[in-house]
Amino acid sequence: MTVLALALAGCSDRKKDKAASQTAVRVNKEDVTVHQINLLLQQQRGLKNEQVDAVSKQILEFLIDQELAVQRTRELKIDQEQRVVLQLDAAKREVLARAYAERIGESAAKPTAEEIKKYYDDNPALFKDRRVYSLQEMVIEAKPEQVAALREQVPRAKSAIDLVDYLKANSLRFNGNQGVRAAEQLPADMLNKLTKMKDGELVLLPSPAGALVIVLAGSRAEPVDEARAKPGIEQFLLSDAKRKRIESDMKTQRAAASIEYVGKFSESAASATLPSPVPAPVAAPAASGMSTDDISKGMGIKK
Repeated sequence: MTVLALALAGCSDRKKDKAASQTAVRVNKEDVTVHQINLLLQQQRGLKNEQVDAVSKQILEFLIDQELAVQRTRELKIDQEQRVVLQLDAAKREVLARAYAERIGESAAKPTAEEIKKYYDDNPALFKDRRVYSLQEMVIEAKPEQVAALREQVPRAKSAIDLVDYLKANSLRFNGNQGVRAAEQLPADMLNKLTKMKDGELVLLPSPAGALVIVLAGSRAEPVDEARAKPGIEQFLLSDAKRKRIESDMKTQRAAASIEYVGKFSESAASATLPSPVPAPVAAPAASGMSTDDISKGMGIKK
């Protein structure tokens, strides 16, 4: 019995030591753990090894203040208020949904060398024929009938000045901006139009205000070879594969679930197309393999 008692005592002491090793500080008898610190450390991008200790101490002080705030909400019964309860539930659901997406996405296979090459070959505007575009834009406030007139006028304009003269003559309000964008910084539909345009040409696009006119002021070739593009393409294709895997699994879950719309939501449920609450994978970097910093003048068009 004595030996057994000593063994049990030893086990108990080891458990206490283990628990103590996980505690960074106690705040009114509540533990702030090393795991909590490490979780926040993992969220610090670009953190260097020599910075870890200093940042850990900053995080610990933050967590102490946070724990004091949490304890105070309980004293004041703020944690029982309906608004707070709903927010806590929403935060929990978001964390769980993201964890679900990460778990399902893990089963996506990495793209093969053949798939990477095919993507490179199928998107010459992003790689082999990549260009950096100097753009001017005009956001025009216009009614539908005025937009129709603009559609006829824009192809006739020989320059941006001609279009400005037309806008002023017809009392159309507009804002003008300019900037430089590389191919991978442009929406696919806009890039598709720009690749077919010559320097000085204009194109009209719809916008919430009425119309958006883009003027291709100039462009220069800056191709990206396959070797440089490969890492970005690989990450992009993997991210896309994860997204498709998640969408497929969610479609299966919806098909198997019993979903009953109630009240006013039942009226438009049949025609409604709602975005999935499950978060998509983190967006991949530019498929060219270059970040915005790699582009000398890729500041984008100001809004």
